[in-house]
Amino acid sequence: MKKLFLSLAFMLLPLLAAAQQSVTAFKFAYFSYDKVLHAMSDYATATRTFNELKAKYDAETKRSVDDFNSRYEDFLEVQRKLEPSILRKRQAELEELMERNIAFRKESERLLKKAEEDIYAPVRTKLNNTVRQMGKESGYAFILNTDNNTVPFVNTAMGEDVTDALITALK
Repeated sequence: MKKLFLSLAFMLLPLLAAAQQSVTAFKFAYFSYDKVLHAMSDYATATRTFNELKAKYDAETKRSVDDFNSRYEDFLEVQRKLEPSILRKRQAELEELMERNIAFRKESERLLKKAEEDIYAPVRTKLNNTVRQMGKESGYAFILNTDNNTVPFVNTAMGEDVTDALITALK
């Protein structure tokens, strides 16, 4: 039994040696996703487009708030002189206007979030495709994103920082 075990161990030694060699040939890369993303010219264009859209929604929200405030101030000035039925009607109008403003604000936040995702999606897709292509061409097993403290330690002797290479490739 011991002879069988020893002969099996000796037969597996070459396999273990080959496995160790492949482990040392293992290479990976890492980069800062945000740094590369913000360096892209497409990102600047997308940001400009998003900011223009946001400014339009902000302007409409401000106009709605100003309109409500003006009507409310007018109401406060004359409320004591109004008949009860007219007072209730104007209060109902103000409440309806306030509810529409709140609904618009919620809907605009939802639409802006969706627009932001849609505007930045092609930029992120371009970056992700470039990362995949670089990984395949350079023979990396994987490429890590080091942002948000997701990779607190990287042994630079075993991995390669490709942040600058990605920025150059995407220009």
